[in-house]
Amino acid sequence: MSNLQEEMMARKDEAQARHLSRFFKTGPGQYGEGDLFLGIKVPTTREIVKQQWKSTSFDELEECVASPYHEIRLAALLILIQIFSHAKGDPDMRKRCVDFYLSHTAHINNWDLVDLTCYEIIGTWLLDKDRTLLYELAEKGKTIWEQRIGIVSTMKFIRNGETDDTFRIADILLHHPHDLIQKATGWLLREAGKKDVGKLKEYLSTRYQTMPRTTLRYAIEKFPEEERKAYLKK
Repeated sequence: MSNLQEEMMARKDEAQARHLSRFFKTGPGQYGEGDLFLGIKVPTTREIVKQQWKSTSFDELEECVASPYHEIRLAALLILIQIFSHAKGDPDMRKRCVDFYLSHTAHINNWDLVDLTCYEIIGTWLLDKDRTLLYELAEKGKTIWEQRIGIVSTMKFIRNGETDDTFRIADILLHHPHDLIQKATGWLLREAGKKDVGKLKEYLSTRYQTMPRTTLRYAIEKFPEEERKAYLKK
């Protein structure tokens, strides 16, 4: 067992683990079915990552990202972000981090694991590169988590003042049946709207009557109340 795993196991909290198991829907037939929790809150996980990332090898990350425990998988991904972020002058190391992330998406299997990590690695990597990968993930992803990576990774572009890819990928996912994709799509549309509300309204003008209500609610969450009501009345 790696030092990272030992440190994480030492912080387990059974009562909190039961709460997190319910929160992340781990029951039969639910999206997180079978996932196991130690009961460690994210700020504590980040503290451990800060202490451990420099001494954690890729072999240890390989072991940790495949852990049955949710928080250990998250810690491994957060360490990967640290390695990636501190390798600004080392494109080979950054590429290694990206390849590691993409080859382990089977273990990035809940919304928080996606949302806390993908744009920091995949989004940042693609800032100055072709972005076909994200379109392929959104359209052909093997799981809803890969599809969610496709849209959430565009958060980095939005923060860089770029919104076009968010709107285009939103179109790919716009009528997805799963509420976790509908929520992510609406969320990213809302974030794009913070940069260019006119472009968001233009996008909605031809889609708001047919798009899933969940997506619409998320997309217009920051609109004035009367304007939100007008959209929702269709």
